[in-house]
Amino acid sequence: MTTAPYRHDGLVCTDHTLDVPLDHARPEGPSITLFAREVTAAGRERDALPLLLWLQGGPGGRAERPHAAGAWLRRALKDYRVVLMDQRGTGRSTPADRRTLAVHGDAAATAAYLGHFRADSIVRDAELLRRHLNEQRHGERERDRPWSVLGQSFGGFCALTYLSLAPEGLDQVLVTGGLPTLTGHADDVYRAAYARTLAQNARYFDRYPGDQRLADEVAAHLAAHDVRMPSGERLSVRRFQTMGINFGQASSFDALHYLLEGAFVTGPHGPELSDTFLRGVDATVSFAQRPLYAVLHEPIYAQGGSPTAWSAHRVREEFPAFAPDTDGPLRFTGEMIYPWQFDEDPALVPLRDAAHLLAERADWPALYDLDRLAANEVPVVAAVYYDDMFVDRDHALETADAVRGLRPWITNTHAHDGVRVDAGVLDRLLAMARGEI
Repeated sequence: MTTAPYRHDGLVCTDHTLDVPLDHARPEGPSITLFAREVTAAGRERDALPLLLWLQGGPGGRAERPHAAGAWLRRALKDYRVVLMDQRGTGRSTPADRRTLAVHGDAAATAAYLGHFRADSIVRDAELLRRHLNEQRHGERERDRPWSVLGQSFGGFCALTYLSLAPEGLDQVLVTGGLPTLTGHADDVYRAAYARTLAQNARYFDRYPGDQRLADEVAAHLAAHDVRMPSGERLSVRRFQTMGINFGQASSFDALHYLLEGAFVTGPHGPELSDTFLRGVDATVSFAQRPLYAVLHEPIYAQGGSPTAWSAHRVREEFPAFAPDTDGPLRFTGEMIYPWQFDEDPALVPLRDAAHLLAERADWPALYDLDRLAANEVPVVAAVYYDDMFVDRDHALETADAVRGLRPWITNTHAHDGVRVDAGVLDRLLAMARGEI
């Protein structure tokens, strides 16, 4: 189904929904709904613009909405008709959360269902969407016309899967902060991530040296008291530590600093944590708006062989600085998911048993075709952020070497969200793709 175009803020939007198979290997089986929004600049809606698919970060993040989209969108609309696809399970694409997943009845059925929500399924959804949009605009004979893809973070992972599974659908690929390890185990990913996160902690406390005392005082208060956030959820020390998940974003240092400076107020029994502080923490640590991020965060690295087995939780033992009961200074964790979060976060508690089954699964299909990537003929350019907290630089450059023709741009000017903050990131990638740089 396609809606009539509607306008706002200089944009023309058309909404599309189509049914896609839950399991693309069984197209005759159950289906789910895929939603995408096609966006053009006002005045150019009748122009013969090529399509650009935005693959957002995640997993489990819906596509950006045009009113809140980052700097990249306005730049992209100068040259493209942009497609914002809600990846399966997010936004308006048959959402997957504690309420909707309850229909499956038990953990085994839920885990089996969620096994179809990784990059391989997202790419096959995108292929059906590409043909649908081409046929609508150009007719059946042009349904196989390729499109360009811009992949941010996990979206870049999906783009590498796209190059592996369906390169014929791609005209060019642009990646920002999202070249994954092609062969590494989740243990390798998190071992590197913990080291980078420690470095980010050092940068944070160097910028705001007074915040070490505040963070330690908050942790001590949480250890000694049963503190409840406005939602009613208990805030533990280890959950407070997960506030570092946004350290890799351009403005995250400042946001945490300004939250911490208002952490304490004086109540009838002495110092208490303020509601303003607790509400701000809740907004970061709760997975109510993105449960798939927690459930699928380790499975996105799984490819046959051994299970992930709660890799981040196990590897953390190698980095005692992150221990919540240490006598040393508190350190914030980063992009890691732990099994205890499925006990403490009400949005995740109903998914706990399914998450454990996914962590134990060992028969995940491959996400990348190394031979196909080595023979790649699709133009690929990628921004590799030198100090990226979320995606390891060395892993990214190994992948860049493994993909024929991939041209990396290595920069320390931008954080992980550079393409959202500065339109110049996309400008440069497009110029690289055109051979101008």
